[in-house]
Amino acid sequence: MRAIVTGGAGFIGSHVVDALVAHGDDVHVVDSLATGSRDNVAGEAELHELDVRDEALVELAARLRPDVVFHLAAQASVPASIERPTLDADVNVLGTVRVLEAARTSGARVVFTSSGGAIYGECERPAREDDEPRPFSPYAASKLSGEAYLSTWNRLYGGGHVVCRLANVYGPRQRSTLEGGVAAIFLAALRTGDEIAIYGDGEQTRDFVYVGDVVDALLAAAKASGDGVYNVSSGVETSVLELYRLCEQTAGVEGEPRFAPGRPGDVRHSVLDPSRAERALGSRPRTTVADGLARIWAWDASR
Repeated sequence: MRAIVTGGAGFIGSHVVDALVAHGDDVHVVDSLATGSRDNVAGEAELHELDVRDEALVELAARLRPDVVFHLAAQASVPASIERPTLDADVNVLGTVRVLEAARTSGARVVFTSSGGAIYGECERPAREDDEPRPFSPYAASKLSGEAYLSTWNRLYGGGHVVCRLANVYGPRQRSTLEGGVAAIFLAALRTGDEIAIYGDGEQTRDFVYVGDVVDALLAAAKASGDGVYNVSSGVETSVLELYRLCEQTAGVEGEPRFAPGRPGDVRHSVLDPSRAERALGSRPRTTVADGLARIWAWDASR
């Protein structure tokens, strides 16, 4: 298989690249390197330093003729989307349209990574794919718009593009300097002895899913027949304070975090129902949070 991975020099994308390379696929990474790193890209993959909004992406796809495009490039910060909503829309909406056009001209299938944690809003129970979206931030709205474009392209051109709504992904290579990587932030601070801030009271809950389990689901979605929308999650709620305690156990140190005011755009409870992906894709999470944190700690120590 020949694949293009947008955002393939970033956290999740680089793990997708590794898995494709391990399968012997021909892998091309499209990344502007705004937040990604060359060091994350496997040597067997070819890196094209290119923004997904660039018209050259269509030309690249026409030349490479990929079978599938994994679209992970995004503006992924909720606070940044509130501060600069036009930039957020430019990258996440117009960039997705450019990817769809590149895929259409080359006959490729698109696997689009959306954000279940953002799109569903407040969750009183595990959110299902047919629940009404209630985005709380421009970031969530832009991801939902990207989904709508995929659905429209499927109807308009008879495509089989797939949406994977990711929960809160964590794992090795996640940068503690970027918003969203709370596990990486906690572990990095515990390693260095820096103060840790928890926004809100710490009782807000998230659905943490390990990056390796996410990659398995994305590869399964690429091979599945037809289009569809799938939650990719653990289906388990973990409070931010509970995650902090697990990080303490992983690091073997104890301390008390500082509590700061909650941030605009953050939902209080977020958990996704992964049963549709389990039935249709044969994809199910296998990594506990404790095991995942231990892998991050070991990876960081080995660098």
